[in-house]
Amino acid sequence: MAKLVHSMIRVLNEDRSTAFYDQAFGLKVDHRIDFDRFTLVYLRNGENDIELELTINKGQTEPYDLGNGYGHIAFVVDDLDAEHARFTKAGWEPRKLVDFERDGELLARFFFVADPDGYEIEVMQRHGRYR
Repeated sequence: MAKLVHSMIRVLNEDRSTAFYDQAFGLKVDHRIDFDRFTLVYLRNGENDIELELTINKGQTEPYDLGNGYGHIAFVVDDLDAEHARFTKAGWEPRKLVDFERDGELLARFFFVADPDGYEIEVMQRHGRYR
């Protein structure tokens, strides 16, 4: 059986990105490996085993082209309304709250926010299959 252990994104500024993911989602630096041409930073919190790997390519000065193939990562929270208000207060400009329904049944409740590099993040209410 396979186990998902991390997902990776490329970021321009390590400090800015680690601060955002810590403040927004409580992800702390768990491990950092520095190489000549790049640095790998692994973020995690006590909620799960999966890590978010930040890759910082040394000498990269221009924002990455995220292209049209990137989807998003998602986090679940206990109180979506409170998190939306907290994100708004922090100046992260979360998009509107969405109740996603099918045939009158609530499948998910969420909002999206972009990280400092423009990656889309879905913040979801803990509900149903999203625990």
